[in-house]
Amino acid sequence: MTTSDSVRTCPFRHDEALEPDPFMTRMRTEAPVTRVLMPYGKGDCWLVTRYADVQTVTSDRRFSRAALIGQDFPRITPAPIAQSEAINLMDPPALNRVRKLIIKAFTTPKVEALRPWTQRTTDALLDEMAEHGSPADVAEHLAGRIPLMTISELLDVPEADRPQLRRWAMAMMSMSVADKESAAEAKAGLRGYFDELTAERRRNPGEDLISALATARIGEEALEPAELSVLAMLLVVTGHDTTTYDISNIVYTLLTYPDHLAQLRARPELLPRAIEELLRYIPFRQGVGIPRVALEDVDFDGVTVKAGDTVHVSYLTANRDELAYERPDDLDFERAEPLPHMAFGYGSHHCLGSHLARMVLQVSIGSLLHRFPELRLAVPVEEVRWNTNSIWRYPLTLPVAW
Repeated sequence: MTTSDSVRTCPFRHDEALEPDPFMTRMRTEAPVTRVLMPYGKGDCWLVTRYADVQTVTSDRRFSRAALIGQDFPRITPAPIAQSEAINLMDPPALNRVRKLIIKAFTTPKVEALRPWTQRTTDALLDEMAEHGSPADVAEHLAGRIPLMTISELLDVPEADRPQLRRWAMAMMSMSVADKESAAEAKAGLRGYFDELTAERRRNPGEDLISALATARIGEEALEPAELSVLAMLLVVTGHDTTTYDISNIVYTLLTYPDHLAQLRARPELLPRAIEELLRYIPFRQGVGIPRVALEDVDFDGVTVKAGDTVHVSYLTANRDELAYERPDDLDFERAEPLPHMAFGYGSHHCLGSHLARMVLQVSIGSLLHRFPELRLAVPVEEVRWNTNSIWRYPLTLPVAW
């Protein structure tokens, strides 16, 4: 609905399985740059929904993340999730410095070296699922375990600490005002944990990624203690949380698109391309993420965003933009156009762990389909229960049979 001729309000919450949010889809067509009221934060803001405009906001230096620091900016969670020292609230050139240090330590070869371990661990989890017998819950046996185990292996997070980190990560992502205090406590708990862990790795570095980040140098440049602590926290939370839900969402989608599943079974070499298309196609989260602030007036086809205005972008709607993709609402594993999707963001804040997420998704999804060639949903689709609290969209349980 609208509160005036120029400002729209929406809960930015859509829980109908994995269908796109109809409000945001409509905005992409009717008002691709429009003023909206968010559930939390001060004032209104802009919502940008077209692919090309999202590119502009996320890569143009006229838009700043750092300008959000200390502001009660419009958002979909009761309190901001990002921390002031985090890389996701930096602008160039400070951002460039930190990204270079991360890229130096968090390399593709380091991720690929972890692939055999991820494969062995996935196989063991699927062994347990087979021993449990049909039906079994993919969310419990695979999706809820392998991403956290993999990022923890990469960072050398003690196994005994992992369940608490998982609980904190889930609590942080609530969109409910009733959970505001517990979300703040979870954020503080994670920060305190990684303050201690990263300080220990600075004193006694090992072979893990946190140690590599702690000792990374480019000339005289190195990560500050607070930067390292928040970065390690960010890696653990985003390095397992989103991939956990991606696995469940992808499996659900494949099991409800039998022709696509059959195509993938017949041509398993399509798996990497299929996963990219599924990441584009599936609306993996609610609403929007971290906004930016316009540093000067910027015109979008006659709509002027003023200096000081807050601007949110929707990667979800950009991924379904008919001006960017042919047949955007079709799932097509052999899609011809090379245009990249925005499931990992875009521009200077493109996800630094995307290579890890892709590796885990390829191993887990590929192994599941290979191990259980007759895999199917064990309940009717209308009985699958979906999360209705977090910023993420995913099935709470995903019972499968074989």
